[in-house]
Amino acid sequence: MTTIPGITYLKKPEVATQKDETELHDAVSRILTEVARDGDEALKRFSRQFDHIESSSFEVTAEEIYAARNACDPQLIEDMRFGIERVRQFAEAQLKTMTELDLEAIPGLHLGHRLIPIQRVGCYVPGGRYPLLSSAQMTIIPAKVAGVKEIVVCTPPNVHPAVLYAAHLSGATRIFRVGGAQAIAAMTYGTDSIPRVDKIVGPGNRFVNEAKRQVFGFVGIDQLAGPSEIGILADDTADPKVLAADLLGQAEHDTDARAILVTTSREIAERTMAEVRRQIPLLSTAEVAGAAWQRHGGIVLCDSEASLIACSDDLALEHLQVHTKDPNELARKLTNYGSLFIGTGASVVFSDKVAGTNHTLPTRAAARYTGGLWVGSYIKTVTHQWVEQKAIDVIAPICVRQSRREALDAHRVAAEIRLHYDVV
Repeated sequence: MTTIPGITYLKKPEVATQKDETELHDAVSRILTEVARDGDEALKRFSRQFDHIESSSFEVTAEEIYAARNACDPQLIEDMRFGIERVRQFAEAQLKTMTELDLEAIPGLHLGHRLIPIQRVGCYVPGGRYPLLSSAQMTIIPAKVAGVKEIVVCTPPNVHPAVLYAAHLSGATRIFRVGGAQAIAAMTYGTDSIPRVDKIVGPGNRFVNEAKRQVFGFVGIDQLAGPSEIGILADDTADPKVLAADLLGQAEHDTDARAILVTTSREIAERTMAEVRRQIPLLSTAEVAGAAWQRHGGIVLCDSEASLIACSDDLALEHLQVHTKDPNELARKLTNYGSLFIGTGASVVFSDKVAGTNHTLPTRAAARYTGGLWVGSYIKTVTHQWVEQKAIDVIAPICVRQSRREALDAHRVAAEIRLHYDVV
């Protein structure tokens, strides 16, 4: 983190060491190499090693989808459909903001762009500690709305039946029981069972993220999303009980999750820290949430609103809640975040599950340069042009002169031949 005047850490999160990063890189690199070389045989080995499952085939069948549906109670299915509709509604509204372009820049010079859906996308749906039904919805539905023809899903073998059914309801074309870095490798290189995709999207643990980082270039990726992060900006009007609940709501995702309070009030900071300690033992997920808070929880005290804003923008956290006297005013001054939650009513958990905005968001300060997953993530904006003679008469002489200055003689000829055919 950058040194920022006017801030003090009352509780500072741990920072990963270079040794940790090197070990992670090497472990993932070995998995990628083996899958690229051995295909399905490597996937079977890793299923035995990591999932303790003997797999003869990976694709989820229609019969398994039917069984997964029967394992879901009617209320769960109804709730699932509500969440799917909210995500679809928002993605369709986003798509309407995207338009194709045709422009006549000068007489005879026609420029433009088209919006073309990616042909085949790979959606990684994590299994992890809990059945995250909405992760399937967040990655698959925007792809469907964008017009992607093939949506391949990979999810760990022991995933909850409701996750399989959520992926099916959301519009997955094919679903495979493969998780971890080996799933990213399979979708990147292709195996006898799993097709190679054009782009991989979706959140995951540090092994999945590292795999996505290493395969970028062989395949497109959305971003490195996960483990979960939450930041809360608070002043002396905030409620420590609510602050603690929201911090722990993300901390329980994973022992590597980050939860950070940034406040201008020492009293709120101290009361929230006490409230977090009080609430942790009350949770059935206390072991995970407690470990995440111990290792990656943070409380930052700022001496002014300016330092609070500077700290927030430097952290560039995935989810950012604003609990201040005038949250809308402060929100307008913030620039670096994955998704913004304005006011005490806007809890991250609503977006996690059913609100409709996408919860696949940039982590590890990537919000400094990118936003989250959205319908546009599945669409290529590709340019085109055509040129009439009246435009050639204007632009070719300029191109000829510039090509001469750059000593690119074939460039000069390609421009000049459109003015004087016998130039060569």
